[in-house]
Amino acid sequence: MLQGLYDIPAIAYDGVRVYTNLPPCGAMRGHGSVDVRFAFESLLDRMARELGLDPFAVRRVNLLAAPTQTQNGLRIESYGLGECLDWVEQASGWRARRGRLGPGRGLGMACSHYVSGAAKPIHWTGEPHAVVHLRLDFDGGITLLTGAADIGQGSSTVMAQAAAEILGVHLDRVRVVAADSLLTPKDNGSYSSRVTFMVGNATIEAARALLTHLRAAAAERLGVSETAIDHENENFFVPGGDGATLSFAEVAQTALAREGGAITVKGSFTCPVEFQGGKHKGGAVGATMGFSYAAQVVEVAVDDETGMVSVEKVWVAQDCGFAINPLAVEGQIQGAVWMGMGQAIGEETRYEQGLAVHTSFLDYRVPTIVESPPISVHIVESLDPNGPFGAKEASEGALAGFLPALTNAIADALGLEIDTLPVTPDRILETLAQRQRARRLAKALEEMV
Repeated sequence: MLQGLYDIPAIAYDGVRVYTNLPPCGAMRGHGSVDVRFAFESLLDRMARELGLDPFAVRRVNLLAAPTQTQNGLRIESYGLGECLDWVEQASGWRARRGRLGPGRGLGMACSHYVSGAAKPIHWTGEPHAVVHLRLDFDGGITLLTGAADIGQGSSTVMAQAAAEILGVHLDRVRVVAADSLLTPKDNGSYSSRVTFMVGNATIEAARALLTHLRAAAAERLGVSETAIDHENENFFVPGGDGATLSFAEVAQTALAREGGAITVKGSFTCPVEFQGGKHKGGAVGATMGFSYAAQVVEVAVDDETGMVSVEKVWVAQDCGFAINPLAVEGQIQGAVWMGMGQAIGEETRYEQGLAVHTSFLDYRVPTIVESPPISVHIVESLDPNGPFGAKEASEGALAGFLPALTNAIADALGLEIDTLPVTPDRILETLAQRQRARRLAKALEEMV
């Protein structure tokens, strides 16, 4: 996925698997990108410091130009990272404030991105990646059936919004039944930020199929062709006609009578082959139909006597294609930043002689409201040509950028380059002690000479 963020014309990669004799790992938010993004963005900042360059300038000169295809076969159809950079730079007062906040305070920045669903199927039976059923019944209600589980990301609301938008009905007319294996159609699952993109497209297809039935019924009652019918705000009419209008209830009643009962339609979605990655070994890794992009600035205060790191404020902008539900998008971005903060300052799975040290939430330290800073969010809409209404993922894209933005801010505050996460007080103090020892040694050697 490295090439999906910046313009990298050539790359060499060596991967090594190490057997650790520890419990098996599994997917966690942003899986596959968080640690690598921490390393890569940290190196970009170190390069900038060595060359006397501004970190924003380094990123801007390496931006992609969409649409494009990377060396490893990733297709970038929409790309709003430049606008994300512009906003966080201005909102944080970067140019006026960086390096001028006083002792122990600093600003750091970083970028990140994530997939909108894994393009390769998780099975090879030819089944679609997502299926949605819509049913119109005699009460005038529309039931949306999906196997996609709403695990807190608000996907059921987004699906209801998508159906209501296509059908031109009020949101309260749509009810969603999700993840009930007795009733709902097959879905691949809630992972890799795939639901809005894939199930959203399936929902739109299903809604359009139901709309065909409704237009046919309206055309019959108005005595015109189906192509002459338009609809808006639960009304069906002929634009420029005699003003005759049918309510949704009237059209639904006619459609149900014509069909002899409840009308059920379906929509499905499968990623096209051209988005499924390169032909080389491992080419499917990171392949997706749409990448989200994020940039953020983190302000920190570091106590060089205790090693305590305090996150004072975060500015984050994310390109989510189109925000179907802006309030939910803002919440998801804040949650991603908050989760990244946990991994950066406290969360750790460590073993001593094969035994887990952090075995409960008393030991595995997650942030509380005490550690949580104000998070200022800006939504960038690049309108992806393949997403539902132009939407892309909005949940994981901002996560990976927080970790390097934090350590880059610590570098601005204390001049420390952090290689190990989380940044706990003992590690800050040890890094400071190592720097003092190195300075004393250098001074002693100079005196000897």
